[in-house]
Amino acid sequence: MYIEPKILERINTWLTPTFDQETQSKIKDSIALHPEEIQDAFYKDLEFGTGGMRGIMGVGTNRINKYTLGRNTQGLSNYLHEQFPNEQLKVVIAYDCRHNSKSLAKVVADVFSANGIDVYLFEDLRTTPELSFSVRHLECHCGIVLTASHNPPEYNGYKVYWQDGGQLVPPQDADIVNEINSLAYSEIKFEAQEQRITMIGKEVDDAFINASVKNGNFTNQQAKDDLTVVFTSLHGTSITTVPETLKRAGYTNVHLVKEQEVPNGDFPTVKSPNPEEPEALKMAMELAEKVNADIVIGTDPDCDRLGIAVRDLDHKLVLLNGNQAMLVMTDFLLKQWKKEGKLDGNEFIGSTIVSTPMVEVLASSYGVEYKEGLTGFKWIAKMIKDFPELDFIGGGEESFGFMVGDFVRDKDAVTSTLLACEIAAQAKANGSSFYETLLQLYISHGLYKEHLVSITKKGMEGAQEIKQMMIDARENPLQNINGSKVIRIEDYQLSKAKNFITNTVEDIVIPKSNVIIYYTEDGSKIALRPSGTEPKIKFYMSVNAPLSSIEAFSKVDEELQDKIDAILKDMNLS
Repeated sequence: MYIEPKILERINTWLTPTFDQETQSKIKDSIALHPEEIQDAFYKDLEFGTGGMRGIMGVGTNRINKYTLGRNTQGLSNYLHEQFPNEQLKVVIAYDCRHNSKSLAKVVADVFSANGIDVYLFEDLRTTPELSFSVRHLECHCGIVLTASHNPPEYNGYKVYWQDGGQLVPPQDADIVNEINSLAYSEIKFEAQEQRITMIGKEVDDAFINASVKNGNFTNQQAKDDLTVVFTSLHGTSITTVPETLKRAGYTNVHLVKEQEVPNGDFPTVKSPNPEEPEALKMAMELAEKVNADIVIGTDPDCDRLGIAVRDLDHKLVLLNGNQAMLVMTDFLLKQWKKEGKLDGNEFIGSTIVSTPMVEVLASSYGVEYKEGLTGFKWIAKMIKDFPELDFIGGGEESFGFMVGDFVRDKDAVTSTLLACEIAAQAKANGSSFYETLLQLYISHGLYKEHLVSITKKGMEGAQEIKQMMIDARENPLQNINGSKVIRIEDYQLSKAKNFITNTVEDIVIPKSNVIIYYTEDGSKIALRPSGTEPKIKFYMSVNAPLSSIEAFSKVDEELQDKIDAILKDMNLS
């Protein structure tokens, strides 16, 4: 099979003495036996996306391995020395349950230490929110977590957090990427200064769990005793933190899914360890029926996102989507702040451009400022950093993530799990339920219904197909969707929003991103966005209608589903 000269040049670089014999042998075998795979492994460098760098593990520039992560870490070390020339630098490193996470975390620690940087390395797997917390708790200059979140087992990843505990944002991310790209692999310092590496564990765990309980605990003990909870870690890191957090908060009736309790990078009991997928919570739902649980919660491998199932009006378990969970959590926090007399006009709620528009309506009803950013919690963390004069109440996005207060600066499924239990416990004590609380919000603010379509396109050809789909959307924008006229188009790559009613063009002030959003005359919203961490293009839909009563919910919900189905058909997505 023909290999392009540019790709062959990259491959040959990895066959030099800079790279170990094992790596060179694997490359030679792949050239002989799997030429297509070797092309994909070398046709580009792995890139930083929405949630850091993620990729398939293996040899090559487009793979996660000791050399690609070593180069990242060397570039980051150089950048830290430039930014803080007269300080003793400190970093903290965590890792999840994935294959090779522990050994890759040690490689990263070695490279930092070889560059004269003091390293706090967790003794074993820990959650992403604990890493975010630890950056500020340990007064570090940055933090790293080795994780691929909910991606398949063959993936791993590398997320970078700055001094504020939030992930990298522009312009720092580009500056660091430029620093990394300017490096030759031969410049990586792999020889550790072991005395600079300190193992950490229980002391930091206790500080994090106590902070989580402090920020997410609002309910009396009787209500907690009356709530039955089923929790699953889906073979991930949350087992290290969530059960203990619930216990310290006073929950006495928590049932763990034993078959999914042991961390395992193969995720043997699920097709995907993603709590957005109903199948991932199947075993938890079965246990919930046995113990008559009020609420079921599952977290992804690094414990930054959570899936929640609750009893509907017919006492059947239903899985909430990320928008629904975010709405109930946001409203609960707003109510608590109002009850405690803490709302004085200097607070805000944060969310993202592809999440439900209802969260802005909700914040407005309390007189609280609403801020919106690009997809990813790094943008919500940036809001906290950019507006220190405002108090951050909470925030979330549609992809099953939520953040309670600002002590963690990324989505935090530990505290959000506790918060969900608090909501369920209080509602049950008041003769209501989590689900009924959601319906009451719909009656107050309108029933908003969202739908997500993800189309996977793998490899070089897939990346080109996704690129072409976005080019087509820009060059030939839709004028009508499902018979409703498009009245506004926002193009976040061009930073322009065109209003077709007033025939005016406005500047979009948030950073550029490859996203296009259509708004139609009938109130529908459709967003197109290539994923920043997976080989996918995503279509986000939101429709809404007034809701007069709980009794009318099923009918109105069905009508909105019919509308979504019609939009999917009209856009050739069904």
